[in-house]
Amino acid sequence: MEEAESKKKKAEFRLYNAMSKTVEVFEPIVPGKVGMYVCGVTAYDLSHIGHARAAVVFDVLFRYLLHLDYEVTYVRNFTDIDDKIIKRANDLGEDPLSLSNRFCEEYVADMKNLGCLPPTHQPRVTEHMENIKNMITQIMENGCAYAVDGDVNFAVDKSPNYGQLSGRKLEDNRAGERIAVDLRKQNPADFALWKAAKEGEPSWDSPWGPGRPGWHIECSAMSAHYLSFKFDIHGGGSDLIFPHHENELAQSSAASSDSKVNFWVHNGHVTNNQLKMSKSLGNFFTIRQTLQDCEVCLSPFQERLAKSGKKPVQIPGEAQACLTKLQEEFNDKLSDDLNTSQLVTGRKFNEALKYITLNLKPLKIWQKQKQMSPLVHSIAAVGREVESVLRILGLLPTCSYDEVLQQLRERALVRAGLKAEDVVRLIEERTTARKNEKFGISDKIRADLAAKGIALMDEGKETVWKPCVPVVQGKWVGFVGWVRASVDSWVAFKWIYRFIGWFRRVTGLVDHSTSMKKQP
Repeated sequence: MEEAESKKKKAEFRLYNAMSKTVEVFEPIVPGKVGMYVCGVTAYDLSHIGHARAAVVFDVLFRYLLHLDYEVTYVRNFTDIDDKIIKRANDLGEDPLSLSNRFCEEYVADMKNLGCLPPTHQPRVTEHMENIKNMITQIMENGCAYAVDGDVNFAVDKSPNYGQLSGRKLEDNRAGERIAVDLRKQNPADFALWKAAKEGEPSWDSPWGPGRPGWHIECSAMSAHYLSFKFDIHGGGSDLIFPHHENELAQSSAASSDSKVNFWVHNGHVTNNQLKMSKSLGNFFTIRQTLQDCEVCLSPFQERLAKSGKKPVQIPGEAQACLTKLQEEFNDKLSDDLNTSQLVTGRKFNEALKYITLNLKPLKIWQKQKQMSPLVHSIAAVGREVESVLRILGLLPTCSYDEVLQQLRERALVRAGLKAEDVVRLIEERTTARKNEKFGISDKIRADLAAKGIALMDEGKETVWKPCVPVVQGKWVGFVGWVRASVDSWVAFKWIYRFIGWFRRVTGLVDHSTSMKKQP
């Protein structure tokens, strides 16, 4: 009965729908299956942390839908031919398609480093020219587009519901941000479905002459190809609501009367000095740069929710209460429009961590006495639930604590411009200075290393070093918010690594069998 109630509660997933401007209960079009299309990047440079936010938001949504036992088809595209790509390629003297291919591959590498699951499909515009041309033909046959001098424009006047997603009135709309006003247009707000070829630019043959697609048609064509005209979730950054998603909605509806997206879902921007972070403004930090500066090492989570414990065990009342509260918190927060921030900072999650830490010491005493503690199963149960929460959020690396620490050590040495033997020598000099009561010298050595990201820690009679965030006169250096958050996260990762690894080695009782039925 309790299990049935739990599944029922998980199934009631509430998600904000930009079309209705309300939080709605999510119901897929086909029971048990979800189709999700997310607008990807234009591949002309390394991606920045604004792109990272979008990727992580929809990765968590993807994971949570899998956790709810949906069969998810997740499509995220690459725009690999575009005005910006052509301009960058010309500036670099490089072939546009070679340049975009290179940055598509770089993006995939960045997503792996962020720990994001790969989507089911990652199509590129250049792979779907026939789909795009066929959709344009459909729109023209339905009387909603017109050709002029090799271009094909969508006629917004033919779309009676144009503006329903963004809330803009047609008379207030201007041409899309990427499109110069063209006097050949029937309405200034008409937008390009196909652009006539220009000298020196890549082009493809079409019924209207050689050219390439406009910005918006690509996503309509690819989403219809992989998911049909009717699917569950269309996602992207909030800056895409207009004109991109509004135009997608209009042209898809013009191509097929069956076109329908149940939920339009958008993530917010990452801002820098109160301005949206973007390449065009030049106020961005790349994903790669930020991960290196913050010394974050994340591995992709390759498993579904871990299911452990093949044999029933008795869990003490205190642990069971803690476990129940955490499970309720997990379901309540994630089912409420993916409220991840309140989940990981909430009282129930921290109570679970506190329960484990308070009981580790007595458990170690039992271990030394070579006896089986009654705390073993209770700590394991709570620990597994904490681990599961972190897995669903993509926050639990798969490599060992020692491996991660070694990677961080190597990065710290490179950043500091030192070798391991240099640090050992400085530790010895500091130890000698302390023995001779030359504390000014010892403090300076410690401070100098801290400024370079090397933290010295005295553990009994021994001094060891570990990587840290560079500190100068007590001030954090670099991207303060990101760095400090990363340090806090790393402390949590370190504790979880140590606990889970130690517990598995000591007891040998934790059996983590993994369901992979819906791994993408």
